[in-house]
Amino acid sequence: MTDRIYYSDSYLSEFHARVTGRSDDGRRIYLDRTAFYPTSGGQPFDTGSIDGVPLVEVEDEGESIAHVLARPLPESQLELVECRIDWPRRFDHMQQHSGQHLLSAVFVERFGIPTVSFHLGQESSTIDLDAGALEPARVLEAEWRANQAVFENRPLTVSFEDAAETRDLRKPSAREGTLRIVTIDGLDRSACGGTHVARTGEIGSILLRKLEKIRNTVRVEFVCGGRAVKRSRADFDALSRIAQMVSGSLDDAPAIVAAQLEASRNLDKIRRKLEGDLAQYRGRELYSATAPDETGLRRALWREAAANLEALRAIAQSYTAQPKAVFVAVLDQPPAVLLAVSADSGLDAGKLLKAALAQAGGRGGGNPRMAQGSLPNTEAVEQLLSQIRTA
Repeated sequence: MTDRIYYSDSYLSEFHARVTGRSDDGRRIYLDRTAFYPTSGGQPFDTGSIDGVPLVEVEDEGESIAHVLARPLPESQLELVECRIDWPRRFDHMQQHSGQHLLSAVFVERFGIPTVSFHLGQESSTIDLDAGALEPARVLEAEWRANQAVFENRPLTVSFEDAAETRDLRKPSAREGTLRIVTIDGLDRSACGGTHVARTGEIGSILLRKLEKIRNTVRVEFVCGGRAVKRSRADFDALSRIAQMVSGSLDDAPAIVAAQLEASRNLDKIRRKLEGDLAQYRGRELYSATAPDETGLRRALWREAAANLEALRAIAQSYTAQPKAVFVAVLDQPPAVLLAVSADSGLDAGKLLKAALAQAGGRGGGNPRMAQGSLPNTEAVEQLLSQIRTA
C-alpha cells in the first residue's frame, strides 16, 4: 500500500521514498510513499522526476500508485530514490481545482445550481452545471462573487471524517469509511482527494470564459490565477491589434468593427445583386448570339479551365429561361459539368446527365431543369459531351 502524502500536504514538492516494486521493463515503479498525484476526480496527474529520470504518468491502481518513467532506473537506484514534483504544474492544478470548488459553491449559494462534473484541461477548465440554461447576468454575478471570496483570502482546510457522521457536504458522497473533506471557510464543504491551495487568495483571479449547452447541462469554461493572467494578456494583445488595425482606441474598437462589418455586409449584398444582374445579362446575350439547330433548340457550350459551377448556375438559369434552350457548362479542373434546359426543350436534364455520367464514369444528378456532376478526367468530359450533343 502506498502512503499518499498529497492527501495531507499539497505543498510538498521534494521527498525521498523507497522502491517497493517495478514492472519487467523497469519503467513502471511503485514507492512506499508518494506526493505525486495520480489522475483522479477531473485533475490530471503530476509530472516531475525520480532520481533525475522524467516521470511521464502517475496511475492510481487502488492500493498502490504506479509511477511511469521515461526510461528504467539503473539497478543501483532501486532502493531510496529522490523525487521532485514539477511545482509550477502542480501549483497551477491547485489553483484551478480550488477555483472549481469555489465556483461550484458560488453557483449553489447564489442560484441553487449544482455542479455535475469537472475537467481540468491544459489551457482551461470546465464545470458542467445542472441547468438547462444560464443567463449572462448570472454568469457575471457568479464570477464577481467568486473573486470576492478570493479577495477575502478565506482558509482552505483538509480534514478526515467518517462518512456516516459527515454532514453539510455540497454534494453527498456515496463512499463509505473515511472521507477526505476540503473546506472553504464559511462557503463550501466537499469530499475530494485533489490538491488544493491553503487560502482562497492563492487561487488568484477567476475568469469565466465561455458557456456551452451540453445536453441537459451548461458547460462553463474558466481559468484561474496564472492562467487568468496569461489569458487576459493574450486577450488584451489581440484587442490592441484590432484597435490598431481600425485606427481606434481599445474601448472604441468593438463599435468600429461592428460598423465596418455592417458596411461590408451591405457591400456584399450590392456585389451579389450586381453579379446576379450580370449573369442575367450574359445569359440573355449568349442566347441571342446562339443560332437554333435543325430541331429548333439553341445549344450553348460554356467552357472554362477552372471555376466554380455554382457561379455559372445563374447564367444557366438566365439562358434557359428563354424558349427552346440547352446550356452546358464544362470545367476542366476539376473535371465537372452543368446541364440546364428550358421547360419546353423536351429534355430532362437530370435523367440525361445521370445516364451520360454513368457511361463516362462520373457521378452526379439533379432535377428535370438543371443537373450537375463530376468526372474522373478530361477524356470522360469529351465522352459525356458527345452523348449530350446527340440527345
